[in-house]
Amino acid sequence: MKHVLEHIKASVVINKKLLAILIDPDKQNIEALPDFITLIKASVITHIFIGGSTVEAQRTETLVLALKRLTDLPLVLFPGDVTQITEAADAVLFLSLISGDNPDFLIGKHVKAARLLRNSNLEIIPTGYLLIESGAETAVQRVTKTQPLKNCKHTITDTAKAGELLGLQLIYLEAGSGAVNPVSGHVIKGVKNDLNIPLIVGGGIRSKQQLDDAYAAGADLVVIGTAFENNNSFFEELESYSISGRFLKAR
Repeated sequence: MKHVLEHIKASVVINKKLLAILIDPDKQNIEALPDFITLIKASVITHIFIGGSTVEAQRTETLVLALKRLTDLPLVLFPGDVTQITEAADAVLFLSLISGDNPDFLIGKHVKAARLLRNSNLEIIPTGYLLIESGAETAVQRVTKTQPLKNCKHTITDTAKAGELLGLQLIYLEAGSGAVNPVSGHVIKGVKNDLNIPLIVGGGIRSKQQLDDAYAAGADLVVIGTAFENNNSFFEELESYSISGRFLKAR
């Protein structure tokens, strides 16, 4: 399998889309995992992200190890805290919450993580994380004690560009778990047109139409969690993608 970041960049170059399912260790029943993975394998899902805003450390590792036995898809940590880092995964999004002003989530948590990651075999991917107003207070907002950016294209675009200029390798626009509204198409388009690095979009996407809209606006990789958690039939909505050739799974 290619390195995760290399695969994402290669997909952008040839205009192939990527889709990640976000699995929260606190919500996923390990006993039900085999059936869930069967659905994932049969779909166009290209990556599995693991994480949540508040997760017990051991639950993350237990889930990752169980996933390792069931799938070859890239397992990418999407940690809400240092305690959610495990060597059992393939990669970790080293998230800096550049939309907020809480120093703990800009650099403080990263300093604590450095001790764990200094000699790690994980692929470490520096990622600019932007929380965008979505119509409701989200878990990310509560945990980080930061306010989301208003849906102003210029402010969000400038913030994302600043992240790229700082050397971050990915930009992640996040509406947040439980968001009422996903990140708007005009914001996604504005950010994508100004970036030279891949763009991830997540939060609030609950239908294939919203997924299509995010891709059409310029998202390179879309992350969906709640839609799959609440409704396994969402996999059926993605079946038309399977014959489209739009997606590129890692090999």
